[in-house]
Amino acid sequence: MPEMKVPGPDHPITVTSNPKRVRARYRGHVIADSAGALTLKEAAYKPVFYFPRDDVSMEFLHRTEHHTFCPYKGEASYYSLMMDGDLVENAVWSYEAPFDAMSMIAGYLAFYPQQVEIYELDESHTEIDEAVLHTDSGSGSSQREHWPTNVDDPNQGPLTL
Repeated sequence: MPEMKVPGPDHPITVTSNPKRVRARYRGHVIADSAGALTLKEAAYKPVFYFPRDDVSMEFLHRTEHHTFCPYKGEASYYSLMMDGDLVENAVWSYEAPFDAMSMIAGYLAFYPQQVEIYELDESHTEIDEAVLHTDSGSGSSQREHWPTNVDDPNQGPLTL
């Protein structure tokens, strides 16, 4: 069995709840959106955001046979990302059963930042897809006033002013 190491002064690892909402976006599609993400800071590495599985669009992820081992966290399982016919192999990882010292990340998912855009949202951020606001919420009418028409007759082209 590979050697297990415990984080300490020579190799510190901290895991904290992220105070901001965190998103992961691939090719313009938000595939993870969480107010419950964790931030893992390990030694001199860049921080890594870990998303709760329930906050990730799992329908775009497919488990692979790839595994890696970290002496501080344990064995990582990997997922490929498949969207719009594009496949990004092993773009996501998860420690399903990490070592006890890292148990708080069990089952959470992390994305490689060179494959997926990962960003925090400020409290004042109101990124809402404008098209979504004009769709039917299920009540039979749009959530906003309809956009003004830009044609007199759909068969004749744009309005002339």
